[in-house]
Amino acid sequence: MNIVQTAIANGSFETLVAAVTAAELVDTLNGEGPFTVFAPVDAAFAALPEGTVATLILPENKEKLQSILTYHVVAGKVLSSDLSDGMEATTVNGASLTIRLEDGKVFVNDAEVVIADVLTDNGVVHAINTVLIPA
Repeated sequence: MNIVQTAIANGSFETLVAAVTAAELVDTLNGEGPFTVFAPVDAAFAALPEGTVATLILPENKEKLQSILTYHVVAGKVLSSDLSDGMEATTVNGASLTIRLEDGKVFVNDAEVVIADVLTDNGVVHAINTVLIPA
């Protein structure tokens, strides 16, 4: 299964899948890749201020939503064993993420990786507990 199929099958990424669909990024994430996706779980989206997701998935906000979602994607296949403290990774939207290792946990910016190294046919998914917002 590819990244999108894996997210759908997991059941913890319904909001992410809806956002990827609204942003018209499904075909991209179904592509050959490889991609590394830091995928916010549904609880991460639920923690955003009320109305944020509903506003972002409106057609007039597609570019902003695409920017946010592509900030969660790195070109290439990056496993947790490839990550190091202080490492920076350039996202598909052009901005950088900073990796932090602390007390045996991995953080991407301020988001904790709660499930690492879910391998797919076109990359790898790391589930995170916070939606990453580019500066």
